[in-house]
Amino acid sequence: MNPTSTWVIDGTEQNFEQEVLQRSQQLPVIVDFWAPWCAPCKELGPILEKLANENAGQFLLVKVDVDQQPRVAQAFGVQSIPHVFALRNGQLVDQFQGALPEDQVRQWLLQFQPSPAEMLVLEARKLEQENTAEAEAKYHEALELAPQADHIRIELARMLLKQHRNADVRAIIDKLESRGFLEPEAGNIKAELDLRAAAAEAGGVGECRAALAANPSDPKLQLNLAEALGAAQQFQEALDLCLGVVQATTGDLRNEARTTMVNLFQMLGPEADLTKTYRRKLATALY
Repeated sequence: MNPTSTWVIDGTEQNFEQEVLQRSQQLPVIVDFWAPWCAPCKELGPILEKLANENAGQFLLVKVDVDQQPRVAQAFGVQSIPHVFALRNGQLVDQFQGALPEDQVRQWLLQFQPSPAEMLVLEARKLEQENTAEAEAKYHEALELAPQADHIRIELARMLLKQHRNADVRAIIDKLESRGFLEPEAGNIKAELDLRAAAAEAGGVGECRAALAANPSDPKLQLNLAEALGAAQQFQEALDLCLGVVQATTGDLRNEARTTMVNLFQMLGPEADLTKTYRRKLATALY
């Protein structure tokens, strides 16, 4: 029972956070716990795969081999297989055990089918690479149908960020932040916006590098270059420069360098090697 399409994937301990929990913010994720020796699994698995491909884009099927991924199975409390779970927005919403006939599986899946607004979001994602204007229109149409769906605003902000429409993105992020919190993806977008704004004020990488070459001991110029490098996604050099400023200065400039490092960590993600390494170095420098 190997994955057969983009809508059927293998779940592992390494990809579970991204492919199950994070993807479930965008569409229903069905997790099928199975094993090659399990006869009922061999009955149910092909049905789930068929329906995942038939309803392409309406849900993601993640297949977890309990022999290969025992810790994932343990986390879900799986004691017998097949055991199937449905997740939406990072939360378990339903489950069943044993092999069901196809008509019952279809009926069970109906409750997780995307709403009209969610279908528009799925269409918008597909259009992003070829027709950004139409994709944007679909995001706005989805928001008209679901005006409280902030995850759609985040999707729109993510697309606009790629187009460097910083002012439009800032307006969306400010609206989201007015609630008193930001989702992790929205926080990543804000971090990149802040770096872009700082880099624009300081100048491009070449301009900042030239200024620093003329006065290499100036920590403000070091920080300017770090911000420009961060906006250009040259993360390691940016982090090195920021750390040097934190170690060599006090007061507002030190705080600014620390904030820039935190923004870079946000862009990289908490599990990135650079984040882990430089978070430890920052903690040592501060405390």
